[in-house]
Amino acid sequence: MKGPTRVSIVRALAPLGLLLIGSWSVIGFTSGNAGRFMLEQAWCRPSLGHILGCADGGVDVAKFIAFAIGYVLLLALSVAVIGAILGTVLGATAAFLGGAFEQLLLKTCDLVQAFPNFLLALAVLAAVEQPRRWHIGAVFVLTAWAGFARLAAVQSRKLVIAEFVIAARAFGASRSSILRRHIVPHVLGPVAIQVGTVAAGVVIGESALAFVGLGPADGISLGVLIEQGAVSMLRAPHVLVFSACAVALASGACQLAAEGLRLWVRRS
Repeated sequence: MKGPTRVSIVRALAPLGLLLIGSWSVIGFTSGNAGRFMLEQAWCRPSLGHILGCADGGVDVAKFIAFAIGYVLLLALSVAVIGAILGTVLGATAAFLGGAFEQLLLKTCDLVQAFPNFLLALAVLAAVEQPRRWHIGAVFVLTAWAGFARLAAVQSRKLVIAEFVIAARAFGASRSSILRRHIVPHVLGPVAIQVGTVAAGVVIGESALAFVGLGPADGISLGVLIEQGAVSMLRAPHVLVFSACAVALASGACQLAAEGLRLWVRRS
């Protein structure tokens, strides 16, 4: 493996890896589950026993954040990867085929992107008695693919008339072969950036849903902690500060990882 490629892989994995290792370390050095109540420790300030303090019911903030970050990153990356695969394939295929199929896809993307994601999530999850993370993920996937599809279509439209694609057609390459070998690989760089943007959006969206009471049924979400911190801002400001910083770290790590992924794709 070449040096620049190795550096790009490290840049792609380091932000998320460090965040997850830090979260797992907190989990490993503490006992019990994230939602364990210790009423006598309710709203206590940061100390040696609780490095980030405690929230409502004496829940350890550090442990809660550690679990919540792990769950939300898994959800965000799953949504981003599924949306990227669906959208990239649809967008590249539509640009390659052109005509009515491309116009239909772009109109569908306009329709999907015109409807606010958060309102769609509110409408769907409000109808679910006990929302689980896969419910939340499914709602985000319903809209995430459209951005990837439009991006892939725009990038692929330029590639369709490129000389190497025309040469491949002249040599009798099949449509699937041209898509797989000559078009899709060239749109992966911009798609990689979109992956980070979508993943960061899912982190913020999941936290916002939990903030308004439509988060996962187990209650382990950064949005739950933010809601508790907002209610008790004067009594325990540390809860709001640390939970908000955790959201910023998780979403920022997704963006930094996407930039490293883009460099790796470009150099590989």
